[in-house]
Amino acid sequence: MTESSQQFIQLAQDIKRIGQELGFQQIGITDIDLSAYEEHFLTWLEKNFHGEMNYMSTHGTKRYHPEELVPGTLRVITARMDYLPPDTDIPKVLQNPNLGYISRYALGRDYHKVIRKRLNLLAEKITAQIGETGYRVFVDSAPVLEKPLAEKSGLGWIGKHTNLINRQAGSWFFLGEIYTDLPLPIDTPVKNHCGTCHACLDICPTQAIVGPYQLDARRCISYLTIELSNSIPIELRPLIGNRIYGCDDCQLVCPWNRFAKPTQEKDFQPRHGLGSAELIDLFNWTEEDFLTKTEGSAIRRIGYECWLRNIAVALGNAPYNEKIVMVLKTKLNHASSLVREHVEWALLRQDKLHPSR
Repeated sequence: MTESSQQFIQLAQDIKRIGQELGFQQIGITDIDLSAYEEHFLTWLEKNFHGEMNYMSTHGTKRYHPEELVPGTLRVITARMDYLPPDTDIPKVLQNPNLGYISRYALGRDYHKVIRKRLNLLAEKITAQIGETGYRVFVDSAPVLEKPLAEKSGLGWIGKHTNLINRQAGSWFFLGEIYTDLPLPIDTPVKNHCGTCHACLDICPTQAIVGPYQLDARRCISYLTIELSNSIPIELRPLIGNRIYGCDDCQLVCPWNRFAKPTQEKDFQPRHGLGSAELIDLFNWTEEDFLTKTEGSAIRRIGYECWLRNIAVALGNAPYNEKIVMVLKTKLNHASSLVREHVEWALLRQDKLHPSR
């Protein structure tokens, strides 16, 4: 073994140690060969499973050729960070139709900001140790196949629901990457441990997981409530229940999540009582309230209009309540046609659910 090889072996060990010191639960390293994932991704696009997420089909081949996105890239350093907040009674919220369910990843500070800052710190520490080097940090912010890269680097395996699963930590974690020109030693992928389990396919409220490892985003509640900017398809609205921002059902039933550990990150703790807030209270937020209470949160990206749209659907799905009818009527003349349409639908639903009918 040459002195140079030994140097990079030691550097890889240091990177993993420093990564954990910065709050990451695991660091992996992989090469940039994503040829084994290219056909699956292109087939997914051909089926139009990405819906209105047009950014998934742009950028040419850069998504599965890291060296085209960042010239000179030889390795990708991947990182995962737990985000599941402690003491959030998920079943209690989902089973109470008067509460608004928000995907657990979005209850605290925007993960993009938290992880990007930590990865930049990691990259700076690498530079301080080895000298100037080429790198670029990504956190769900560019044409990057983050789950395939994480799988190749040994952070876990891509489950049948298409999320990454770690045998010791489940799937409640964020991912981030550093593209680097350092010839670091690479890690070995782990085996897939989904076996014959199909719990995630069975539980999906909208049957968006159309087959093992196949997600039709157009039916996914996370897509419908976050990515979709237009009307939510009428036939899917009743299936959304009280989920107003994202959905965690496929993770909730995954048996590997019995090993998930609550996050220790203060930034990921729930803010403004959003872990179990009343739908009526959330619907009464003014746009100023929305902007104030979602400051620094991933929720803000959908905007106030879609926020009201999502909550209107949830209110329509709730059991009949005169208070719900009254609060919905306050938005019947809202400036947004999108909001008005979903409010009208919700009122019709409430009318059909009236006990006297």
